Amino acid sequence: MLSPCLGRAEVQRVLGQAMDESRWVTVVGPPGSGKTLLVRHAAVASPASWVDARNLHSLDDVLVAALESLESETAPGDSLSGALGRAVDGRECLLVLDGLDLDVTRAGPMLQSMLESTTDARVVVTARTTAGQPLESVVRVGPLPVPTNRSPLEGPAVELFLRRIRSAGGQAVDLTTQSHEVRRLLRATGGLPLLIEQVAVQSALVGLSNAMSTVSLDQAVDSAHALLDEASATALRRIGVLDFPAGLGVLARVLDESVPTTAELAGDLVRRSLLEVDARGRFDMLSPIRGRARALASPVDVAAVEAGLLGWAQDNAPEHDNYGAADAEWLHDLPAMRHAVLTACANPDTRADGYSVANRIFSSLYTSMRAREALEILEAAIASGDGPPWMGAQVARRAGIAASEMRGTYEGMWLLDRSDEHASSAPRPEEQLSKTASIRAEMHLDAGEMQRAEAEARRAIDLDPDGSIRRQATRTLADVYASQGRFAEAAQAASDAMPGRITRDERWIDLSARTVLARIALEQGRTAEAVAGARAVVLEARELAEDRVGLLAETLLRGIDPTWTPTEVVRETLPWAVRLPVLAQDGRDLLARGEARQAAGLAADVVALADSARLGRDGVEARLLLGRALVQLGDLDQATTTYLTALEHCRTMHLPLRAADVLDGLAGVAHARELPEARALAAAAFALRTPRMAVRWGYSADYDVLPAGRAPEDWIEGDDLSAQSVGLITAVFNRPASAPPSALDALTAAERLVAQRVAQGLTSRRIAEELFVSPRTVDAHLTHIYRKLDINTRARLAALVMEQTFSQ
Repeated sequence: MLSPCLGRAEVQRVLGQAMDESRWVTVVGPPGSGKTLLVRHAAVASPASWVDARNLHSLDDVLVAALESLESETAPGDSLSGALGRAVDGRECLLVLDGLDLDVTRAGPMLQSMLESTTDARVVVTARTTAGQPLESVVRVGPLPVPTNRSPLEGPAVELFLRRIRSAGGQAVDLTTQSHEVRRLLRATGGLPLLIEQVAVQSALVGLSNAMSTVSLDQAVDSAHALLDEASATALRRIGVLDFPAGLGVLARVLDESVPTTAELAGDLVRRSLLEVDARGRFDMLSPIRGRARALASPVDVAAVEAGLLGWAQDNAPEHDNYGAADAEWLHDLPAMRHAVLTACANPDTRADGYSVANRIFSSLYTSMRAREALEILEAAIASGDGPPWMGAQVARRAGIAASEMRGTYEGMWLLDRSDEHASSAPRPEEQLSKTASIRAEMHLDAGEMQRAEAEARRAIDLDPDGSIRRQATRTLADVYASQGRFAEAAQAASDAMPGRITRDERWIDLSARTVLARIALEQGRTAEAVAGARAVVLEARELAEDRVGLLAETLLRGIDPTWTPTEVVRETLPWAVRLPVLAQDGRDLLARGEARQAAGLAADVVALADSARLGRDGVEARLLLGRALVQLGDLDQATTTYLTALEHCRTMHLPLRAADVLDGLAGVAHARELPEARALAAAAFALRTPRMAVRWGYSADYDVLPAGRAPEDWIEGDDLSAQSVGLITAVFNRPASAPPSALDALTAAERLVAQRVAQGLTSRRIAEELFVSPRTVDAHLTHIYRKLDINTRARLAALVMEQTFSQ
């Protein structure tokens, strides 16, 4: 329940009116005037997304925090501002930026641009200054009225003062006999609610006559600090040095006290309104109080905080740089861990310790699929200066892994190059070069560059001085071979990668290798074996808190075991390399339920995201889904184009079994069009599977075209597609153009449906209702449309649609 806004009826009325009439309202007032409470009351009737902007010091920080609060983010290649605009448009949600420093962040022009390019975005800012932008409406919040010497001792300031004294355990106040002291103290507060509360707590502790008359919040904090015992005063100063909420374990190390003693100290500060407890049980300070507490801190306090945080981080980070589970306790205090690492790295004397902790926490962050946080910490550590060579190589390499997950497969390659630079100065350069080569192999694998992936994996094995990276590189080879249908080699490589399962070292390798074996069983028609293998991996991954590899195995399981109940996961929080397979399986589930239109829309999203992120195999899988959904919708033209694009990717990536799936899809389309080549296409699919002892499953099993006796000779070379096959097969489906080319030809069927409705002036929510998809899916379509057409507004999209309509 919200605290009442005493004496704020008129301000509440003005704020409510401003929010009704304006899409951007800035609530301005001095620290402690109650701006946040007023906005909370005003926003209670509608959904609101809150951003604590008190410690955000750049525009990018503001954009990232806003996207996180809206559970949205940028796709690879997208801009932060563009993503935010699309996240808020057509959405019944008020974005609140609480405590935003408009001068430092220079967020005003961004907010103005966002509102100009959207139709439904609404934002409220609490700040000390205004942005001075055309669309901004300003509501000013002043102090509460304080009774003068001749006016009655009543009103909201008096009521708040008395209430706070009672809640702090003070004696009852007699307004008749103690009026002079009450007036003196209230005058000193200037009517600022936060100051009134501070003075009331002092009065409860030492009596009205002994409470100090303050004229500013700083003086109120100073007075409160003077009343504290030494341990509590130290706690106030040191907690003020922190920039983030922290749990008791962190505070105990910062204060150099036991956890029970720390709980008592923190509880005392909470009772005095100097400290707050959030919903997660972590302790935090209001920004004005924190600022003064930090100013009171001595160099000894600052040094103690830094040492305490580093000590806590060293004690709580995993012992080994390859250990770390998704349920690690320290993840609840990730801001403290981040601060500890970056503070240590910034000091040359402790940089090696900072690098060590950053290196040790990576496995937990990666396993729990927090690639964004890992990248932020590791890149900041690298930017602070070089650590010890071997450790610098490891940190740069792991930053490259995180960058490839968040920004696109090859976006982390420059960090791998930097890792090799560090490796040249390391005691055992071959070890570091080998590890970096193994990560390059994984990146090439994700991109669908199978030959390069195999070459780098073999290079990693050849460079490895003691076999420490052999298992990981061999697992990569198993994945490469399985993707290429080289099942005997894949099974042998998976088996070679698994002996380490009896040790603690990187159990994920064993789980991942067993997932490869389950995939091989599925491709060869041993479905029961595939289901049993995938189930075992998922259950063991849960026991080990290996969230990432467990989710990938479960995604495979969802497609082959209808009895399996999947784990609930928030898709938007997953790294792209994990999210796209999960979303593709969501699309398959939709298609299986007969919801072809929704499946096509989701598949189109995954195609665009996979292409942007350079996740080649995921792009092929998504095109297979999209083609199948388009066939079910009766859009054979777009299904043909989608399948032919997928076939070209399969040929260049050397994915023969997925190429066979595409050929089956094309055979189905050709059969529906009564083309004579339908049976030849089915025969080509058969020719790719037979030497690999593979079977039709999934989408391919949906098409039942009787194969010809043999595939056309110029389509197949050996047991793979010939170099000219795609061109020859494309010629089968060539049709003369029925209309002049248009920029809109680049859009998928689902994207065209969205574009047409944008031209009709519909919001994202209305479009979602008409197309039976979620507003988030519509926003994703708009992201892809804007990128393809090189535009950034609905108005420009509507104009392009209208231009094409009138030109036809």
